Amino acid sequence: MADHVDVSQGLPAEPHRATLEGKNKFLAMWCFLTGETIMFATFFGTFLGLRHQTAGGPALADLVALPLVFFMTMLLLTSSLTSVLGILAMKKNNFKAMRNYFVITVLLGFGFIGCEIYEFYHYYHAGLGYTTSAFASSFYTLVGLHGFHVLFGLGWIITLLSRYWNAGVTLTNAHKFYAASLYWHFIDVIWVFIFTVVYLLAAGGA
Repeated sequence: MADHVDVSQGLPAEPHRATLEGKNKFLAMWCFLTGETIMFATFFGTFLGLRHQTAGGPALADLVALPLVFFMTMLLLTSSLTSVLGILAMKKNNFKAMRNYFVITVLLGFGFIGCEIYEFYHYYHAGLGYTTSAFASSFYTLVGLHGFHVLFGLGWIITLLSRYWNAGVTLTNAHKFYAASLYWHFIDVIWVFIFTVVYLLAAGGA
């Protein structure tokens, strides 16, 4: 049951944590992200252990187009910024601005996914299939798992936007947008690690 919050003078400064439901979901979200972090750490460890097991097939260093990956990184980091601006607008009870920032976040996210599909298509036709080697399997699993998380995050945000398009900021939806934003930041941080551990190491020949 939600806490009783006086909104007669407008929304509180932290509408996403102004109710018991919001506080509980905030805590639950951090617990969920902790589990996700452990899962990704496992896949990172697997990739690092297998990154040289190419079985005579191509290595990532032979194929990687670093400018494309850098562009993908900029798309995702910019989408993280727009989601931050959306939450700031929410705290100011500016629903229209929040909605617009999250729409931009979604568009940037789809741009990232489009680039990743192109990247995988290029690698596959260059001879790096999922079963080509242990390295290939670990690479596609790690990066593909992240891509799935991006798609899930996009679906989450789109669902919220569709459901509350004209609702304004309320104590009912504020914590939902905030949780989606936290999740989006998480997958952005994971991508920074992928960019560093997977792509930069490959480009450096490590």
